[in-house]
Amino acid sequence: MAIAFNHHLHTPMYFFLMNLSIVDLGSISVIVPKSMANSLMNIRSISYAGCVAQVFFLLFLLGADFSLLTVMAYDRYVAICQPLHYETIMNRRACVQMAAGAWISGILYSALHTGNTFALTFCGGNIVNQFFCEIPQLLKLTCSDSYLNEIGVLAFTVCLVLGCFVFIILSYVQIFKSVLRIPSEQGRHKALSTCLPHLTVVSLFVCTGAFAYLKPTSSSPSALDLVMAILYSVLPPIMNPIIYSMRNKEIKAALRRLTGCR
Repeated sequence: MAIAFNHHLHTPMYFFLMNLSIVDLGSISVIVPKSMANSLMNIRSISYAGCVAQVFFLLFLLGADFSLLTVMAYDRYVAICQPLHYETIMNRRACVQMAAGAWISGILYSALHTGNTFALTFCGGNIVNQFFCEIPQLLKLTCSDSYLNEIGVLAFTVCLVLGCFVFIILSYVQIFKSVLRIPSEQGRHKALSTCLPHLTVVSLFVCTGAFAYLKPTSSSPSALDLVMAILYSVLPPIMNPIIYSMRNKEIKAALRRLTGCR
């Protein structure tokens, strides 16, 4: 809302940041309200359709999240490495297309992943050892010979994430090379100040997701599974607004105007 109502913030960087905030709000809304309601009413159930919907929307939003972070890395690369061409390259049409591409890629990825998961045969009971419908926990309920296709989809996912991550790393290598060539210390600090929040968010997202999905699976429920799920599904959406607004004077000023605080 702060970005939408402040015309000074209608720039590509803040446009993508607004999209990221919508994704974060959506991803935390998919799982937290349901788990809170279950806790308050002392129940631990979810319908099959509810589980499918939860998996679909969570994967959709996580996919869109990482796609947006990749696009934002490109935005920072153009802004710092090609500043004279920034307005030409990152025009309104290009920004809308890139944001739409991020959302559509999330939908396609989620449809593939969700459809493949729930096409499996479940014969291991109906107890999911997690506070939401998480795919690794659902795979434990499948028949032993029916989950190979899903393993293929997970491998494809890992390749996509690694590809995006490599693109982000290469973008930042070029960014840091350009920053080091800036003669003034003030200029270097200003350039880095727009990149460090994004780099922090990417690191938080990738590290928590990698820990959750690459750790060895256990047949019995453990506290580590719960902690890992919270780290990648709840912590990033909560931390992202704080990371981006903590040292951003423009966002702070816009929030003060929005809330009427001086």
